[in-house]
Amino acid sequence: MEKLTPKHIKNLNWKLILNVTLIFIFGLVMLTTATHANITGNYREIMKQLLAFGIGVALIIFTIKIDYIKIGKYHKLFYIFTIILLLSIWVPGLGVVQEGSRRWIKLGPLYLQTSEIAKLTFIISYAKIAEGYKGKLNNIKQIIPAVLKAMPVLLLMLLQPDLGGTIVFICIMFGMLFVSGLNGKIIRNTILIGVLLLPLIYTCLAPHQKVRIEAFLNPNDLSYKGNYQVVQSMIAIGSGGVKGKGLYEGTQSQNGFLPVPDSDFIFAVIGEELGLIGMGALVILYGAFLLTMLKDAKESKDFYGTLIIIGVTSMFAYQIIQNIGMTMALIPVTGITLPFISYGASSLVGSLSALGLVLNVGMRKRKINF
Repeated sequence: MEKLTPKHIKNLNWKLILNVTLIFIFGLVMLTTATHANITGNYREIMKQLLAFGIGVALIIFTIKIDYIKIGKYHKLFYIFTIILLLSIWVPGLGVVQEGSRRWIKLGPLYLQTSEIAKLTFIISYAKIAEGYKGKLNNIKQIIPAVLKAMPVLLLMLLQPDLGGTIVFICIMFGMLFVSGLNGKIIRNTILIGVLLLPLIYTCLAPHQKVRIEAFLNPNDLSYKGNYQVVQSMIAIGSGGVKGKGLYEGTQSQNGFLPVPDSDFIFAVIGEELGLIGMGALVILYGAFLLTMLKDAKESKDFYGTLIIIGVTSMFAYQIIQNIGMTMALIPVTGITLPFISYGASSLVGSLSALGLVLNVGMRKRKINF
């Protein structure tokens, strides 16, 4: 572990840090209205979010002290640890089932969603795997081994079951493989085959997943579980107009019509109370966030560093698009949180730790002499 020097600090991407800080503060303000803390005076969730942010910052400091190249040398151990994490939810007395899914482990008073940590360890391990396939992804025979090495992780995510989380891992994998030179024709053909196989894929889905697809295809049918919250979300966003109804003045969120306003549907709260201006401001912040990371990926001193940042960027990009899209009925509903905005310690700590990986690579793009 290296001691952080003034040169290290200077090389940190402060624009990225400022960007994430602004997003977090924006989210913290919206949580005060989404949790009704402004009415009840109970700021327990806000304090928990601040505590999670503090833990995340501590993990960033810890992460950037270890050269990512040295971390990469242990990529096999990180891969094994990813598998162990995802298996731990099945340990009796440790794993917890909530709302029909087995995604958490209980550590005393804390509930930890293991996939949030697994995303990071998977990025560290699979980036090294993808690095070995650079320029060797021109046909199916070459691609299959690269995909198969990610299959144990994907299958364990599907068994939870967590389709949304599985798609996050798939995006991470394909983001890295694309940068490693995945043949464009193969991508096109894969998408085409995927579309043709949709009926078969549908038959393999779990009952609750089929319901979500059917609900998405019939958005106005409130008999489908999940459609009520989507309809309420669209009402909230639509009623906000351009300027919004004002902070703490949203009728859908404040009167309890909007389900899960502090997590999955917090973007609808933003739309109702801050309008198009508030939503647009957040989207701009997210856009700057993603573009800054892509710039760091391009400037990385080695390809492994590039792949780490691409993995993190792919993860965040999907989560942002999925969460915002489902609040507008553009994408089927999944339990994907809005990064740095939604309430949830596991999600926030995991997102900040991922940011630490990006900062780790970015601060070492120029050689530092001691």
